[in-house]
Amino acid sequence: MSETPDAANPLGPALLDSLSTELSRFLDSQEAATSQVVTGELLHLARTFTDGGKRLRPAFCYWGHVAAGGHPSDPTGLLKAAASLDLLHVSALVHDDIIDASDTRRGIPAAHHQFAAHHRARNGRGSSEEFGTAAAILLGDLLLMWSVELFEDCGLAPGSMMRGRALLATMRTEVVCGQYLDVGASFGVTAASDLAEELAVARRILEYKTARYSVMRPLQLGAALGGGDTALESALAEAGSLIGRAFQMRDDVLGVFGDPSVTGKPASDDLREGKRTVLVLTALALADDAERATLESVLGKNGLTDDQLHDGRSIIETTGARAEAERLITSDTARAVEVLTEAPMTKEGRAALIRLAELSAQRDR
Repeated sequence: MSETPDAANPLGPALLDSLSTELSRFLDSQEAATSQVVTGELLHLARTFTDGGKRLRPAFCYWGHVAAGGHPSDPTGLLKAAASLDLLHVSALVHDDIIDASDTRRGIPAAHHQFAAHHRARNGRGSSEEFGTAAAILLGDLLLMWSVELFEDCGLAPGSMMRGRALLATMRTEVVCGQYLDVGASFGVTAASDLAEELAVARRILEYKTARYSVMRPLQLGAALGGGDTALESALAEAGSLIGRAFQMRDDVLGVFGDPSVTGKPASDDLREGKRTVLVLTALALADDAERATLESVLGKNGLTDDQLHDGRSIIETTGARAEAERLITSDTARAVEVLTEAPMTKEGRAALIRLAELSAQRDR
């Protein structure tokens, strides 16, 4: 790292470029092993989907370390540990896109579609789509294993690594269980007999699939690697959950109202996919019978017209569900800032984490 990251710009080039460098070095180191077995498409797509992204989880990890113990004199080990979270995340995204039947990721075809195109270009046997799905599952598995390898090879102190492993194990379990709960909710097999119970399940999904995975555990991991104590870990748990909830609520709003040229996803993608997010379920709970029937008719239906999507968005707006989401984003972010302000941590770590909380809540992609 040629330049120390600035707390006023915690997602700036000084950190993001260094994380990208570590990811590139690691993937380059895998070329010899993978090329002995297969042609280059696995590694090529691993590079493609780890190139870019918000790097939010690695950033929370890095600044959690700064909050506990300041900037490391040699940041290499911390950067490797933080970058491993991006490999874990891309693994989850590759699998998510199969589960959700998503066509794009970050403005390009999703991995399973790219593998299907490779099958067609090679005049492969059987179904291109089936090959694409199988290959993408394997890519996701490979990225998951590589995330473990990169973390284990970071070279940080044994005591810190022991604490870090425990947090990472919990994080992986939580996100997979949260994802399973999400799939179950999508297919109507969770124990939810009415909208109120369904909304409670959606909030639990939000906590375990996103808030803990995206913010709380990366923060605690960084603090553990930086020698943080239990008081800091407890404060970061509360603040991380709040920031993570605000982050996901912003994602829900963007999934319906976001600009596709910015988000890299089709307009109203969440409505097309039928995602029963906290935002959508709040709208259903607040809607009258006619509005509820219209919104239900839009969710997850193939071949939706622009007028139907407009009707769905309008109901979410006019019922007050969007305004309620914005209220929650604002209140959760404000409470997180209060917790961070009062918590025992370095001045620079506090400044960076408060800024990250704001960036997580107020974004357009």
